[in-house]
Amino acid sequence: MAQGQMAPGIVAGRLSSDELAANFDDLHPAYAPHEAAVAADRCYFCYDAPCQTACPTEIDIPLFIRQIQTGHPEAAARTILEQNILGGMCARVCPTETLCEEACVREAAEGKPVEIGRLQRYATDTLMARGVHPFTRAASTGKRVAVVGAGPAGLACAHRLAMLGHDVVIHEARPKAGGLNEFGIAAYKATGGFAGAEVDWLLQIGGITVEQGSALGQGLTLDALRADYDAVFLSIGLAGVNALRAAGEDKDGVRDAVDFIAELRQAGDLSALPVGRNVVVIGGGMTAIDAAVQSKLLGAENVTVAYRRSRAEMGASGFEQDLAASKGVRLMFNVMPVAVHGNGAAVEIELEYTTSAGGSVTGTGETIRLAADQVFKAIGQTLEGAPEGLELDGRKIKVDGAGRTSVPGVWAGGDCASGGEDLTVTAVAEGRDAAMDIHAQLSA
Repeated sequence: MAQGQMAPGIVAGRLSSDELAANFDDLHPAYAPHEAAVAADRCYFCYDAPCQTACPTEIDIPLFIRQIQTGHPEAAARTILEQNILGGMCARVCPTETLCEEACVREAAEGKPVEIGRLQRYATDTLMARGVHPFTRAASTGKRVAVVGAGPAGLACAHRLAMLGHDVVIHEARPKAGGLNEFGIAAYKATGGFAGAEVDWLLQIGGITVEQGSALGQGLTLDALRADYDAVFLSIGLAGVNALRAAGEDKDGVRDAVDFIAELRQAGDLSALPVGRNVVVIGGGMTAIDAAVQSKLLGAENVTVAYRRSRAEMGASGFEQDLAASKGVRLMFNVMPVAVHGNGAAVEIELEYTTSAGGSVTGTGETIRLAADQVFKAIGQTLEGAPEGLELDGRKIKVDGAGRTSVPGVWAGGDCASGGEDLTVTAVAEGRDAAMDIHAQLSA
């Protein structure tokens, strides 16, 4: 098969434009005002609320819900955004079912929590629709900070620093800011170009310049940044993808799930986006589910998620697993890839059954073959492009609780840094907290 030629089973236009529009509609439609009022009225407004403790950004959830209940959604939005400036996107993509809503007293008592995520979206959407930024930038301090990477951590850090009066330059490798919010989540979770609109809204604070096409290793060095700026914050994400370590993974039709999701998110016409007839996704996290569900929504006939451990060990939440199943995605557990078969292009994938115990996975020797003209790798990402001299913790940049790295004047946060889970909301918290620590040091 000539280089760049599409495998025979991977074609565009499996569904009509109308079918695709329906398939990729908003996963959780926005509340109307009366719906928000009814949902807010279910809150017990707990003292020492467990939902707030479960939120990585520590939003005062009972307060903002009370503000919605009393007819002040814009005040509720400010309560949210003071802690999480990307509260609009987090309301859409946060796994609330394993965070605030799982901790909700209503969930424990009735099995139906207050819909905190949808209430948060209602509040932030109401405020953003006005087009007015709720925060005022402080007087200039004369200090300049470089932020490398315009993902959630970088944007949160930049906004907080700018609000405190510092001048910030964000260096971003891609042509759009937003990071995973723009390129790495399922299209049905953030419709209507919301990721880009939220970035534009965030930048209204002033004092932030975004330089696109600017990345470490491409004419940009950490030493130069340290010399030119008073502080540096690294939010470079995880650019590498782990290998399958299976024979034939170089065949046509085998690709990284993150690249597929990014291509889909940037596609102007989904009917022009090719997808296989028989798709197998290797992995067990949110990326695997996003790739699988979207393959099915594009018109793939058979989609399977193959995960090497048990259902209970799967990184994707029960909600995400149920969503995949509801869309017709088959979930296979305790199987791992052995080989991709086909003459140049993928035709089948061979999986070996496994047992998992004590943290280790062992093959049983028993195998099964599935038809697969398209195979997506979603088995974790790796750090690439970390500047020399930074101490690593495993495969990430080592940081302390405030994001300080081993190099003076350099902080890091988000997926590239050691610490919390690889979630948008966690990245926002890390960027915000690093900004406060940078501010304290620059003000000393």
